[in-house]
Amino acid sequence: MASRVVDTSVLAALAFGEPRSSEAEMLLKGHDLIAPTLLGYELASVAVKKIELHPEQAEAILKALSMVLEMDIQWIEVDYAETAILALETRMTAYDASYLYLSRMLGIPLLSFDQKLNAQAGN
Repeated sequence: MASRVVDTSVLAALAFGEPRSSEAEMLLKGHDLIAPTLLGYELASVAVKKIELHPEQAEAILKALSMVLEMDIQWIEVDYAETAILALETRMTAYDASYLYLSRMLGIPLLSFDQKLNAQAGN
């Protein structure tokens, strides 16, 4: 299977049944997934925002979060200084730059729904 770096936008769409969930499922299918460890925190942050908007769905949202975090994802620490430099060069957040850094470092495509991130990744 081909490896891909995956970002929060794609996994959040899948986990929380967002409008692009079917597209996310197709993007992920048949790939070994790799992500910076930051991904877990970002997904937890998405879950918090969703619970704040829909407290009656808290249990389902937390279950979805747990399920997506149990996926077979290879977690990798990024070089923080290199990520900061890349963020400055691309005028992106350090968070987004961590996905781009990992994609470039490993020489593999990045799966994202973020247009700016995709443009920087050459998608």
